[in-house]
Amino acid sequence: MLRRGLLAWASRVVVLLVLLCCAASVLYMLACTPRGDDERLGLPRANGPTGRAGSQAAVLSWEERHRDHVGSLKRQIAQLQDELQERSEQLRAAQQLAGEPAGAPGRAQADLLAFLRSQVDRAEVHAGVKQATEYAAVPFDSFTLHKVYQLETGLTRHPEEKPVRKDKRDELVEAIQSAVEALNSPAESSPDQRPYTASDFIEGIYRTERDKGTLYELTFRGDHKHEFRRLVLFRPFGPIMKVKKEQLNMASTLVNVIVPLARRVDKFRQFMQNFREMSIQQDGRVHLTVVYFGKEEMDEVKEILENTSRAANFRNFTFIQLSGEFSRGKGLDVGARSWKGSNVLLFFCDVDIYFTSEFLNTCRLNTQPGKKVFYPVLFSQYNPGIIYGHHDAVPALEQQLVIKKETGFWRDFGFGMTCQYRSDFINIGGFDLDIRGWGGEDVHLYRKYLHSNLVVVRAPARGLFHLWHEKHCEDELAPEQYRMCIQSKAMNEASHGQLGMLVFRHEIEAHLRRQRRKTASRKS
Repeated sequence: MLRRGLLAWASRVVVLLVLLCCAASVLYMLACTPRGDDERLGLPRANGPTGRAGSQAAVLSWEERHRDHVGSLKRQIAQLQDELQERSEQLRAAQQLAGEPAGAPGRAQADLLAFLRSQVDRAEVHAGVKQATEYAAVPFDSFTLHKVYQLETGLTRHPEEKPVRKDKRDELVEAIQSAVEALNSPAESSPDQRPYTASDFIEGIYRTERDKGTLYELTFRGDHKHEFRRLVLFRPFGPIMKVKKEQLNMASTLVNVIVPLARRVDKFRQFMQNFREMSIQQDGRVHLTVVYFGKEEMDEVKEILENTSRAANFRNFTFIQLSGEFSRGKGLDVGARSWKGSNVLLFFCDVDIYFTSEFLNTCRLNTQPGKKVFYPVLFSQYNPGIIYGHHDAVPALEQQLVIKKETGFWRDFGFGMTCQYRSDFINIGGFDLDIRGWGGEDVHLYRKYLHSNLVVVRAPARGLFHLWHEKHCEDELAPEQYRMCIQSKAMNEASHGQLGMLVFRHEIEAHLRRQRRKTASRKS
């Protein structure tokens, strides 16, 4: 029994050795094969319109890119050679243990290739996987060239940080370098294409399924405004594999921002100030749908809308008035179904949310009709009165919105802010309209997407903030809703350290008094 197991393991190693040798040979041939005439035709002619200097510059640029590509191939060959030597040593040891002669036939090559392909197919790359509960979904972390925005913070890590651990830092650097090399690969680019560098990288998201590998989605600037280049990479616990490369044009992708509302005129006025700057002036590809419950303060809300429309020359808004008690789910559902145009990207929002124009692009990039929905994790602001209590004055709102451990937290228990196409929302069945009052409807919708075949992108959004406001949990709420409301209220006030300073402030003041008395007695 043991002998058969060792023989089977040894045979697999033999097949892997053969594949590694073949891969090394192919890479070497690619690196050393000279360019043919067809590839040289794309370069400018010496006597052409660009002149001799332009021709030489183009040739030098193309040769430099080719040298970089050859260097990348050589590094991959060296990596394969190291792995080949390691596998050879393992094979010799297994053969000695099993008493098997070297060079014995191994398992069929097709089986091994099928297994490697299955690692990508089994991972949640091309399609979503049905999940049992909302806790089963594997969230993404997001990152830029210098920062990582992560959900699993604990007491020692920060929601935004420069990667300190070498393995995490090297992992993300390698992913960006691999994407840049793929974009600049001579086999996939033309001589007149500009070279891409790491500075073109905008943002990425990544997550690890522990039994399959790590999925990376990296977004780079395109050649024109509103154009992007995306690369999807996968690391099956080995060298990264390029899954696909996309060119995305978001110039005509409209975002319909839907806000349910009842009273709260001051909050709506603040919301519209942010909306005017970020959505109208900076982005310009938005529609606003306000669903208002009741008639109290409705005229003030409509006046704010009309003033913004006149001042910013903005006509892309819809105002819907509903009767009855406030229901967030109903408001969003009515707002989504009221759209009469072609399929549109929906952003379900609240009046106490602040978002940047960069977030609107993040919303566009992480959704795809029939494929993906985006559930961003927003950064929730702590009570400014506590955070800045020792200051002379609370700073302006824009200065408060920084992602730090002392200023807020990733609201990973909230699922209310979401980006999804209207067609997906309609096909999934929309909101449960039987839910009344605060909370519950967003989790119900989130679970329906998890139970579908759509990919649910769950990642921290660095441009989406929940502004602090005092919460009131009504007695009329059901027990589960009341518990959720109290939980949200407790987490919304301050960090552990700041709350600790409040709890122990009497001890701190007593300590300071004792110190002053000791100082005074020494002087006397």
